[in-house]
Amino acid sequence: PRAPGKTLTDAVFGEILVTCEKLKWLAENAEQILAPEPRAPGTTVIFTKKVRVEYPPLGVIGAIVPWNYPFHNVLNPTSAALTAGNAIIIKVSEYASWSTRYIGQGLKQCLAAVGAPLDLIQFIYGYADTGAALVSSGVEKLIFVGSPQVGAKVMETASKTLTPVVLELGGKDPFVICDDILPAELERIVQVSLRGVFQSMGQNCAGPERFYVGNKIYDSFCTKVAQVANKLIVGASNLEPAKIDCGAITMGTVSIERLQALVDDAVDKGAKVLCGGSMQTLEKHLSPSSKQQKGSFYPPTILAHVPDTARIAKEEIFGPIMCIFTPFDSDDQVIQRINDCPFALSSCAFAQDPKRARDLANRLDAGMSSVNDLEGTTYLSQSLPFGGLKESGFDRFAGPEGLRGLCALRSVCEDKFPKFLRTAIPSPMQYPSKGMSHIFAQGIVELFYGFGLRSKVHALSNIIKAATA
Repeated sequence: PRAPGKTLTDAVFGEILVTCEKLKWLAENAEQILAPEPRAPGTTVIFTKKVRVEYPPLGVIGAIVPWNYPFHNVLNPTSAALTAGNAIIIKVSEYASWSTRYIGQGLKQCLAAVGAPLDLIQFIYGYADTGAALVSSGVEKLIFVGSPQVGAKVMETASKTLTPVVLELGGKDPFVICDDILPAELERIVQVSLRGVFQSMGQNCAGPERFYVGNKIYDSFCTKVAQVANKLIVGASNLEPAKIDCGAITMGTVSIERLQALVDDAVDKGAKVLCGGSMQTLEKHLSPSSKQQKGSFYPPTILAHVPDTARIAKEEIFGPIMCIFTPFDSDDQVIQRINDCPFALSSCAFAQDPKRARDLANRLDAGMSSVNDLEGTTYLSQSLPFGGLKESGFDRFAGPEGLRGLCALRSVCEDKFPKFLRTAIPSPMQYPSKGMSHIFAQGIVELFYGFGLRSKVHALSNIIKAATA
């Protein structure tokens, strides 16, 4: 966890566990998913042809990945690309270059152990110009994980060489809690919500950034999450691994100033601070061994009664801030508020009545939804594709869709009985024209697609007339 400064728990839970699940799913399912897939032949050739889809590799995949999960963000595209038969070139964030050196050495050892070429995996390091060079280098497909602003530039550069791209551009995932929730269930949801916000200090592409709570339970929820958040310990996990709840802000002062500006704007517009909210409150959260590293941390923060007009309602937080918007009175009202957002990556909805939660989740603008659980559970099921809508990007990785997306899909049609029956052009359709080809073609269309016995008889009459002319 050293490069991003996350806790050991966050590293094991968010990096190792999901990577193991990815590798296990690929090992158990990839061969079947990538095997030639028989399809139903068309009506006119059903008796003579067999058809299939094949999934050969594309060639070389490019990937530009961020710093927030330096281990998983490398293993995720690498494992999928190699499983599909490709090589891969990965441009890692300049904030994760140090740890990637060690990860790269481990991957090279894996390649050597199975006798694979060591250059199947290549790492490149640098800034924006390095990423632009990779996009325009001639890779067969590019995977980009980052901000919408940079994603637009990647897409523009890729368009010059018609390079297909997968864009995963972050989100502002909604977390909806209906007011039919019972007290015992609310206790569970409080812990689920806190894990979602403070896992890796909120530096997650898919993580809850917008909390919408029903009016009747609003105050109770706010009180309970604030009570826990005010007890959280912040610091360097490698110094006191057993005692640290929250790790570092990876980009230091740059991120801290951005987060503070979002909090200040929300407070100016009426939001209430229930925990944290400024660097002045950091001291009470810091572990003793981290007192000299204040520039790397931001206090766990909870804002309540946040208005929909605040900047934090539309801009990605990517930090340890629970943002609880003003309460809602009806499902229709909250759906309208939630969907008025440029992002649509993931989502979750909670209700005592599972049907209500499911119906709410189905109406949210999102590429992924979880019912009565944290939206990250969709990613723990690697059989599901990962990706979003709107400014959260397009195309998918993970699941059969993501794995097949790393292939050069090929449609194949061949004779069903090649030794005995091969398709020939019927005599009326052969060149030069005998003047009856259109009558024959009309008969074929009517025979296969017409309705009723009379239509079929008329079709056969035209076919015979054209064939004997």
